[in-house]
This record gives sequence, structure tokens and C-alpha cells, in this order.
Amino acid sequence: MLIKEILNCTPTTFSFEFFPPKTDSAWEHLFHTIADLMPLRPSWVSVTYGAGGSTRENTHRLVVRIKDQTDLTVISHLTCVESRREDIRAILARYEEKGIENILALRGDPPAGHTGWTAPPDGFHHAVDLVSFIKTSFPTMSIGVAGFPEGHPETPNRLLEIDHLKAKVDAGADYIITQLFFDNRDFYDFCERCELAGIHVPVIAGIMPIITRSGMIRMAELAAGARFPAALLRRVDRATSAEDIEKVGIDWAMDQVDDLLRNKARGIHFYTLNNARATLKIYEGLNLSGQCSATP
Repeated sequence: MLIKEILNCTPTTFSFEFFPPKTDSAWEHLFHTIADLMPLRPSWVSVTYGAGGSTRENTHRLVVRIKDQTDLTVISHLTCVESRREDIRAILARYEEKGIENILALRGDPPAGHTGWTAPPDGFHHAVDLVSFIKTSFPTMSIGVAGFPEGHPETPNRLLEIDHLKAKVDAGADYIITQLFFDNRDFYDFCERCELAGIHVPVIAGIMPIITRSGMIRMAELAAGARFPAALLRRVDRATSAEDIEKVGIDWAMDQVDDLLRNKARGIHFYTLNNARATLKIYEGLNLSGQCSATP
């Protein structure tokens, strides 16, 4: 089913993100995770694309396996980096042949070890170019794009940032999934600025619970960064064990989701890191399992 159709008939969506595993044992662990999460009836799941297109084949393999072995609607991430126009066309044609009809179109990160990136002469420089290409060449597909509640790391001008986002929507994007954030005020402000700019597609909130102190540090080092509210840092600092830190992170995310739902967010997108535990605890704590998040 197309994501735009799901959004049209579902007041609040719940979705999960996975990444392609690197080892055989990790593949099996991931499918145990997916099996654990399937009873929650997600509206859809998405599969990431590594920096510089480094997981291209494994992304395709995972997306197709989810499509063939489950009844889940799946989105494949697709990036511009390190790809020529014909590479992208071939990837999309393979997806179309397999019945994969939902794409999250991204500029993408440079390959590991590279600080910059220049598109090949026949490639795409920006996500808006990729959106436009998909809309023109594969018009039956539903397209999503990324949003940055805390600001895009490469666009300090927040006015220009929203202009770029509107260009992607105008080019054919059906919805926006945000990067992770830890202060809901950033999300609400982002949604208001989208509305002021004339962006009226659904905005899905990206939530990633802190599970470990090292994980929090990695979040801060991501290209998109992460802003940790003082209240959250205070709770983490007071934690005296790994179990305490995980509980702090899950409780914080639970409060975020509860607040988002009370304020009628169009959707919640959980960054699972291929592990079901935190998402299951949030569902249990908020009694979300009783909600029908999947489409009819």
C-alpha cells in the first residue's frame, strides 16, 4: 500500500526503522526483532541506506525479504550520494518489479572518511532532484523526505532550510519523517514553520530512545547532531547503572510520545536500532498495543 494512502486513512501512524545487518547472525536477530514487533501492527517499516550507498545491495535484499516474508508495508531509503542517474533508475526499476512502491528520498551522507561530496555529472546534487526524478520517471511511487526539527547541519540559515524542504514537497514528496529529537518543542515549532511556509503534507515525528551512555554520545556525533535538554542530561547523570540509563531513556521517550499523541501528531516513527525492547516497553507503558495503527 502507498504511504500517502495510509496517511489519508489513518489519523495517527506508528512506524519502525531498521538498518541492513552486516552478518548472518545479525540478519537472524533482526528478523526475530521484526517478529517481536509485528503484533504491534505498524503502519509501515523503513530500511536505511548506508553512507555513500554502502549498503545498497543489503538494503535491497532486506526490503525485498520484508515484502516477501511479511505482510508489512515497507519503505526503502534511497540516496543521491555516489549514484549516477542510471544507477538510481535501475534501483527503482528493480523495486517496481518487486512491488516495492514507497521510497524515502535523501541526499545522503558522504562515504565514510570523506568530509565532502560532489555529485557526478549525471547524478543528483540534492534530494529535491531525486524527488523530482522519481515523480517523473516512477509516478506511481509514494515519496517521503527528511525533516530536521533541530536544524539541518549543513544549512544554518533556518529560513533557507524550510525553503529547501518546501521545494522537495513541491517536487512531489507526500510526507516528511523527521530526524530524532529530544525536546518536543523543537518538533512543534518545526511543524508551525512548515505550515507558515505552505507545507501541508503530514509530518511524522522521529523518536529514538537513549539506551546507553555510549549510544547518547554517538547520537551527539551524528552528522545531524542531537540537542539534549538539561533535564534529560540531569537524569542520565544521576543514573548509577546501565539499567538505570536505559530506563531513563525509555521513560523520556515515553513522555515524548505521550505528549505528541495528546497534541495529535500525525505519526510516530521509532528508530529501533534493530532491537525491539525499547519500542515494546514504550507500547506497554502507554498501552498503545490496543490501538489499531495498521491500515485496514
